[in-house]
Amino acid sequence: MRRLLITENITADGRIEMLDEWFNPAPDGGIQDWLEGMGCAGASSNAVVLGRQTFEDFRGYWPQHTDEPAGAYLEQVQKYIVSSSMTDPEWRNSAILSGDPVEEVRRLKDSDGGDLTLSGSITLAHAVLAAGLVDEIRMLMFPVVQGRGKGLAAEGTSIPHLELIESRPLRSGVVLLRYAVTNG
Repeated sequence: MRRLLITENITADGRIEMLDEWFNPAPDGGIQDWLEGMGCAGASSNAVVLGRQTFEDFRGYWPQHTDEPAGAYLEQVQKYIVSSSMTDPEWRNSAILSGDPVEEVRRLKDSDGGDLTLSGSITLAHAVLAAGLVDEIRMLMFPVVQGRGKGLAAEGTSIPHLELIESRPLRSGVVLLRYAVTNG
């Protein structure tokens, strides 16, 4: 059975929806610092799971930036897109999952292979968290308070217990946080 890891950029007040221009991976110009944090956050995964909108955002940017570590990783890694409307992903190593999102992710978890990372994809993240499918939450917390927008979990979703695995401040002021989702 594979583990499902959620990796999100998040504000200090727990918002992952980017309504303001708070996402700046390197306010001091140190992009390597942020990329190191992202590399740590996704290092154990050999596949990513994305909702349609996040996939389209990634597809519109990363294939032209394969000289960067994140772009090189996304170019070669297996990508699963949860979408009922997409018919052709138009990006190598991509497969469309068109069934019930929770059941599709459950099926992936039950298959052989390495860890799966879900990144961005707020609606999908909310669904798999509510269904109890997430094994680990990895966040890059930005030193900003947005005060509005969707959070990590949907309203009314509770996660019984999180166990801190790692907390590492990065030079940019971003903090890498890793939590195991446990049953208490």
